[in-house]
Amino acid sequence: MKLVFLGTSGSTPTKERGLTSVALQFDGNVFLFDCPEGTQRQMMKSKTSYMKINHVFISHFHADHFLGLPGLLATMAIHGRTNDLNIFGPKGIEKKIKDLIKLSEFKLSFEIKAQEIKKGIIVKENNYSITAFPLKHEIECHGFVFKEKDKEGEFNRAKAEALKIPAGPLYSKLAEGKKIKFEGKTFSPEQVMDYSKARKGRKISIVFDTLANNSYLKQIEESDILVHESSFLEEKKARALETLHSYAKQVGALAEKAKVKKLYLIHLSPRIKEIERIENEARMEFAESFVAKDLDSIEIMQN
Repeated sequence: MKLVFLGTSGSTPTKERGLTSVALQFDGNVFLFDCPEGTQRQMMKSKTSYMKINHVFISHFHADHFLGLPGLLATMAIHGRTNDLNIFGPKGIEKKIKDLIKLSEFKLSFEIKAQEIKKGIIVKENNYSITAFPLKHEIECHGFVFKEKDKEGEFNRAKAEALKIPAGPLYSKLAEGKKIKFEGKTFSPEQVMDYSKARKGRKISIVFDTLANNSYLKQIEESDILVHESSFLEEKKARALETLHSYAKQVGALAEKAKVKKLYLIHLSPRIKEIERIENEARMEFAESFVAKDLDSIEIMQN
């Protein structure tokens, strides 16, 4: 699992920072969170394959979060993409995509499955899930949690063989936590599982534009990585309240309360020139706070 910061600036890009976007690589797939202008170029620089993207998540419809989408779709089509692309976004996402494609006048070579975001699990597969939760911003906006499935334990083949259970589908059912019947006998997972090898799945929480608050504390609790917008310093607290954005010290306090392992700050105001001040203010509340830079990547090891 690898997290790539494609851009870290808010509202407008700077010479050093592109607009905020995050890619998560997991199990051969790329999950893209927000797609502002310049995203596909940043993906090329970071050697992140846009052809491996099967899911795009748009947090909200402010220009600095989704206007890179038509260019990315056009490039995928030019390069002959044929597999479906799932795009999640706020209410009206399907019409927005159709309008962008019509405006850009290009033909798709693949199907787009646009889905409106609702609170709760929006993607669920065998080994992971993605949950969305509402944020407090000027317009409808969502944060996301990527959660790898917990490993309950490890199947012990030797124990199953000792019980004379034949290899095959019955092994799979036991490993999934189901009881089985064979030759008139009932066997339970406890008889063949080694629960000492259980581990918690990795958890990545990504919070875009919002006034930091406790409404999503439960969703981000105990994240391995919390990625959170931090547009302002504390001296601009009034501006943060006015625009419904966050300031660094406030985000650090939230990370401490949520008991996350590490905090990475994104969506920095272009007006802030002394970037280390943001990091220092967050660290006043939470020691493991870091300002993300464009093209930074983080390998997230298994727990």
